[in-house]
Order: sequence, then structure tokens, then C-alpha cells
Amino acid sequence: MADGESRFQALTEHGDAVDRSAEWDRLRRSHLRATRPESAARGVHHLALLCSDVERTIGFYQGLLEFPLTELFENRDYRGSTHFFFDIGNGNLLAFFDFPGLDLGPYAEVLGSMHHLAISVTPEKQTHLRSKLEAAGVEIVFEHDTSIYFSGPDGERLELLADPLGEMYGADVG
Repeated sequence: MADGESRFQALTEHGDAVDRSAEWDRLRRSHLRATRPESAARGVHHLALLCSDVERTIGFYQGLLEFPLTELFENRDYRGSTHFFFDIGNGNLLAFFDFPGLDLGPYAEVLGSMHHLAISVTPEKQTHLRSKLEAAGVEIVFEHDTSIYFSGPDGERLELLADPLGEMYGADVG
């Protein structure tokens, strides 16, 4: 079992004996509103991740996943650092920074950080991209219903979800 798969398997098995239904019911009653107010936000402008190799990251996200590179320039906060963007549809961007000269170490999941990035694709596009990932030797570490999970070039956990935006496994979440 690959390291990413074993970590994900541990997460899915950890709470098997725990029933939190009453807590979740209480949270729904306390916080979900029958009439939801309009959000103060207009949407995700970009999600920024770190990368260790700009060329490899472009090859993975543009070449393999077919997310077009839209811009690349120097990061305003760190001289010599690259800030670059990919179109992930619906006006949303996925951005990356490299930080040459800093020893950032390998990817790690810690409290307050990203667990995974789920990107909506059509079922047909998911099948197509899955075949490209497998041909490139990228391991699908977990799958469930309409989701496939795999790791990006720096270990970031990614999900291609073959559900429309605002839905998950047939439920309206938006």
C-alpha cells in the first residue's frame, strides 16, 4: 500500500466506531438556515499552493490535467519567486508559488492546512484524465462513487469529482 493510500485508509477507518449523528444534527439545527443569506464573497479568485519545481508543476497541471496556464510573474512578496496560475473552470484559478532558496521540506498535512482540493469535472472528462494519470504512472490512491483521489507532484492530495458544482454524491451542498 502506498504511503498516501495508507494515510487516507487510516482516516477512513479511524471513526468507524464513533457515532456523531446527534452532534451533527445539533450543528445542523443550530447553524443551517432555511433561508440562507447571500454570501459576502463573489467566489474563489485563486487557491495558492506551494511547489518545488515550476516546470514540473506546469507539466502536471497543464500537460496532464489539462488546466491551461493563464499567467506567470514574479511573486511580489518574495524576490525571485514565481507566481503562476491555472484555469480550473468557472472563473476559478489554481495558483502556485515556488520559493527558491528556502528549505520548505516535503508536503505535510497539519491542522489548519489543506486536506485536499476537489475539482469538478464531467464523468467523461474524469475517465479521460484518469487514463492520462494512469499512463503517466500517477497512482489513484482512493476512489469512492464519483471521486478519484491522487497526489500532485509535491504530494498535494487532489480529487477529481464527477459531480456538478454544488452537488456531492447526489446531494445539494451548494
